[in-house]
Amino acid sequence: MSATDTGRHPLRLPGDPPGGPRAGVVWGIGVLVYFIAVVHRSSLGVAGIDAADRFHIGASALSSFSILQVLVYAGMQIPVGLLVDRFGTKRVLSVGVVLLTAGQLGFALCHSYGLALAARAVLGCGDAMTFISVLRLGSRWFPARRGPLIAQGAALFGMAGNLVSTLLLARLLHSAGWARTFTGTALGGALVLVLILLFMKDAPEGHRAPPAQPMAPAAVRRQLAAAWREPGTRLGMWVHFTTQFSGMVFLLLWGMPFLVESEGLSRADAGTLLTVVVASNMVLGMVFGQVISRHHGARTPLTLGVIGATAAVWAVVLPWPGHAPMWLLVVLCVVLGACGPASMIGFDFARPANPPERLGTVSGIVNMGGFTASMVTLLAIGVLLDATGDDYRLSFCTVFVVQLLGLAQILRLRGKAARRERETITVSRVETVHTVEAGAA
Repeated sequence: MSATDTGRHPLRLPGDPPGGPRAGVVWGIGVLVYFIAVVHRSSLGVAGIDAADRFHIGASALSSFSILQVLVYAGMQIPVGLLVDRFGTKRVLSVGVVLLTAGQLGFALCHSYGLALAARAVLGCGDAMTFISVLRLGSRWFPARRGPLIAQGAALFGMAGNLVSTLLLARLLHSAGWARTFTGTALGGALVLVLILLFMKDAPEGHRAPPAQPMAPAAVRRQLAAAWREPGTRLGMWVHFTTQFSGMVFLLLWGMPFLVESEGLSRADAGTLLTVVVASNMVLGMVFGQVISRHHGARTPLTLGVIGATAAVWAVVLPWPGHAPMWLLVVLCVVLGACGPASMIGFDFARPANPPERLGTVSGIVNMGGFTASMVTLLAIGVLLDATGDDYRLSFCTVFVVQLLGLAQILRLRGKAARRERETITVSRVETVHTVEAGAA
């Protein structure tokens, strides 16, 4: 049993942020930035077929858009974590919004494949700066016990960005055209930049942020090594790796082509099913957040349950003779909706094992997991589609290979992480009691 299988939580530490309405406003601005980032990120998921026509490319080249974007995102996670720990949320988010807007605007206006790839790379760089910053912002404005709800809440609003893409952008592409649709989404970045500059603050008054971490190479190596030594950090990364990618790949690029070209659905019906993924994600995100906030011991069962359910539903859909029935595709989409909330559990494994001054770095390591898995799967599916003459069923078997790798690492690390978390929580409680006693004296 882990340290938190009893459902109890560490005592609230002295100086813990109080939360409150102001915290909600500041954190809400950060979440709005993440919402815009997800709109930009997922816009290609509903425009994949249009992009193939616009740039005259095949499946492998089409997958390169998402692969490059995810490659940049994953590669930026640790540097961004270090930057957030060093410079704070406001500065990093401001730069991220500028890059997001520039990348989306460039993608809207260019006509060549090479320039479009460059635009998605810039967008991926800006996108990489958002979620870690929002997690850090939540940890500075809300009590630690609210961590799981804050993380799941941020993910929920991010999925609302996916909802905008699946419901709105798909229609705008056919009514307003490529350039106007993507330019319109880019303008959202300018609005949130103004809000950041005017109203965002890294921490509430009277609650100092952790000391800025030095960026000298030796200090960075020590920061990374200390974070990586914690089994909870590594477990969190592999949980994120194993749970997130299946739903991400489906929404980011290959869901629409799979449903239309392999399952014979209309684009309207396929768009509706993508909306089911998003809606399931949003509902289950709040359920998972509430459950984990009350019972941290539910983390491992939820993680393994989602991995098992995802593998099981793909194992039924892919070999189905002919087109899978609509009810089965709905079940697939509901289960894929659980992938995002399950991936957030990775942060809940990593957070208790590390001090506040390493939170950005640790979040970067964890967040890198799922996007690395997504990048590998996006590439593998694209290559296999070209090699097999668009055999989606065989190509999507890549999911099982990636899941098996991640599951093996989770099972290997969970015991070490549980023992280390017990030690950390015991030390925190002793220090809290000593602090309270000293204050009373």
